[in-house]
Amino acid sequence: MALTGVQHANEEENLTFNLHRERGLSYSYLYLFQEFWCPGAAIQGLINFQKHFQAKDSDVIVASFPKTGTTWLIALSFAIVNRQHFSIENHPLLTSNPHKLVRSLEFKIFCDDVHDPILHLSKMTEPRHFSTHTPLTSLPMSIIESSCRIIYICRNPFDTFVSAWTYFNKIRPRFLALEEAFEMYCNGISSFGPWWSHMLGYWKESIARPNKVLFLKYEDLKEDVNFHVKSIAEFLGCPFTKEEESDGMIESIMKLCSFEKMKALEVNMYEKLDTVIDNKFFFRKAEIGDWVNYFSPSMIQKLSKIIEEKLSGSGLSFKMHS
Repeated sequence: MALTGVQHANEEENLTFNLHRERGLSYSYLYLFQEFWCPGAAIQGLINFQKHFQAKDSDVIVASFPKTGTTWLIALSFAIVNRQHFSIENHPLLTSNPHKLVRSLEFKIFCDDVHDPILHLSKMTEPRHFSTHTPLTSLPMSIIESSCRIIYICRNPFDTFVSAWTYFNKIRPRFLALEEAFEMYCNGISSFGPWWSHMLGYWKESIARPNKVLFLKYEDLKEDVNFHVKSIAEFLGCPFTKEEESDGMIESIMKLCSFEKMKALEVNMYEKLDTVIDNKFFFRKAEIGDWVNYFSPSMIQKLSKIIEEKLSGSGLSFKMHS
């Protein structure tokens, strides 16, 4: 049953009563829940997700830390998986925001999206397609144990911070100064953070189970979209045929899902996601290295040191684009 705003607030208060909380980059308190910082609005949905979600082997799950290229990867994967069902000229991505087509498990499906999420899930056509910001360690066991596929995207922590800070300042009631936000970020206090443990969880799983988790970097995806569109299709078990390649299918999907194309669509310029967040907030610059316009030398030094310490020995690294 869908909850009213008052019911949501009461339920959130009951769930978070004994949890340590901190002000985060986002508009509400973050609560230390299962060893990560969870937005209060997501806790009930996450609990329901963990309790009731039964993964199917054909499921596709796009996982990410917030503000790392989620919208783009959702659009690309949706277009790749459904390329036999929709023509490029009459595609759902032309009239719907990607987050409307690929729903968040903890924020939407198991929170306030449908009256009966289990019934809703049972009626979805396969392959079912979802998104999540939940850390790997908090995913339901059915996801870990099934053969469903997870595509994970991460981004240079410098650009991730700037993207998060600018985004949350658009939707939060009180402006958060750059310096204050940066301290929170360095301490790992951001939605679904710490960001380093979020990335490392999926990174290590992608090495241990490469058929289960495809780990992508936003920067690599931007550098060679064609290559990664093909690798996503292969990972999901629906590789492009020679005919599709010669017909320009890959280029058509790249163009359909490009930042310039999606940002200019009427649905993404003027409409809202579930009457709450303006769709245009999901499309800012999509640039690599924009962080140089925000970071002071001391900030660069501090975050560089944290990255080096946290990712040391993992094999995960990021190029410094400037």
